[in-house]
Amino acid sequence: MTDPTEVAARLRQLSAADLPVHGGRTLAYVYDAGLPEVDQLGRDAVAAYAGTNGLDPTAFPSLLTMENELVGFACDLVGAPAEAVGTVTSGGTESCMLAVQVARDARPELARPNLVIASTGHAAFRKAAHYFGLELRSIPVSPDFRADPVAMTAAVDDATVLVVASAPSYAHGVVDPVPEIAAAAAERGVRCHVDACIGGWVLPYAVRLDRAVPPWTFDVEGVTSMSLDTHKYAYAPKGTSILLHRSAALRKPQFFASADWPGYTMLNSTMQSTKSGGPLAGAWSVMQVIGDDGYQVLAERAFEAVDRIVSAIEAQPGLRLATRPDSTLVVLETDTSCDPFTFCDEMAARGWYVQPQLSYAGHGPTVHLSVSAATADHLDELVDALAESVAAAVSAGPVQVDQGVVAFIEALDPASLSDEDFDNLLAASGLVGQSADGGLELPTRMASVNAMLDVASPAMREALLIAFLDRLSRPVRPGTTP
Repeated sequence: MTDPTEVAARLRQLSAADLPVHGGRTLAYVYDAGLPEVDQLGRDAVAAYAGTNGLDPTAFPSLLTMENELVGFACDLVGAPAEAVGTVTSGGTESCMLAVQVARDARPELARPNLVIASTGHAAFRKAAHYFGLELRSIPVSPDFRADPVAMTAAVDDATVLVVASAPSYAHGVVDPVPEIAAAAAERGVRCHVDACIGGWVLPYAVRLDRAVPPWTFDVEGVTSMSLDTHKYAYAPKGTSILLHRSAALRKPQFFASADWPGYTMLNSTMQSTKSGGPLAGAWSVMQVIGDDGYQVLAERAFEAVDRIVSAIEAQPGLRLATRPDSTLVVLETDTSCDPFTFCDEMAARGWYVQPQLSYAGHGPTVHLSVSAATADHLDELVDALAESVAAAVSAGPVQVDQGVVAFIEALDPASLSDEDFDNLLAASGLVGQSADGGLELPTRMASVNAMLDVASPAMREALLIAFLDRLSRPVRPGTTP
């Protein structure tokens, strides 16, 4: 056996290159309350319950208690009626996928069901349509990046099983017109899901803080289900989300049972069978200690940061808001003097991770910031970093992609490319290089990579990044150099 202290040292070494999960400087992927003692409580709870198994609620009744209490808190938060029910899942994608699965299985007579969603709806629903065999009807949005309820209504037909609205959309941080969308769905007898994965634990407090938020909760007639993530603005450890249904009858197709084999009767409420109780215990513990009043304080701090960032962007030459945010997601654009991808690299060089978003449907690239409560502690530094990064990006000039390369990429059919073609494209794009020991080497700056991806079609981006992930995900055998 290896000395445990050696393994712990290797973990510290490996994590040195990771983005920081605390400090409010990583403005995507992680959400930080800025409360170290609460974070530690959540981690301790995950460790204490890591060995439990959520497969059978009669074997670990504490998990059932925690799940029901966590769901109850969420129900009160979003105006769910007394008959509402819910389930804790492994994350927002599973919650969204289960919402699609439930809607499909509630209409078994349909040979080819479809779901209607705005083009800004989360990619998790596209994944669900792909996995579960639904036709995806993606509808262009209005100029303000909100779903177009008239166009979405026109797309609904007798085979539609689900209509999806966002509160807010991830890419732009705005809330869709849920009342109009839900009413149109209800009129046709179709379920309406509100994806509040990122807004569900913060928008209710925005209302209490007298911020203008369009209606989106279960108080809106016609909303039949909702997803909200606890590992985002509930500030719980990674790995939990909640899927709510307006009634138990609506949730029933979500459950899976199988007794037609000689082993135990399988009974599942989610896609997982065996699942650690650790993430659930972590989320429950954090929710218990922060509580309703604490979440309002954290929301107020996050919105304080949002307002300061918005003001800084509006005052900074070279930057502008893509749209005014409804929630804690701020999305900015750059003018022609400031390359957006270089700007992102320069922010990273100053200790701030902001997320580039590529061009789509005639709109140029944007930069995404998911603002959490901990960011409020470093606003002066963030504002300075914005100005310095713009200046550096303007000085460096735009990243140029050779027009011959652009034409070459546009002419390619990703379905016809071989592995060798993808290897050449990955090398040409700068996504992967070869290190001195013959292994893969990742780029330290991403501007040139993103610029090349930006000129590719969505289909080519998907194919190239799948090839990239495939090359990264290769086994390291014992005794070899990673």
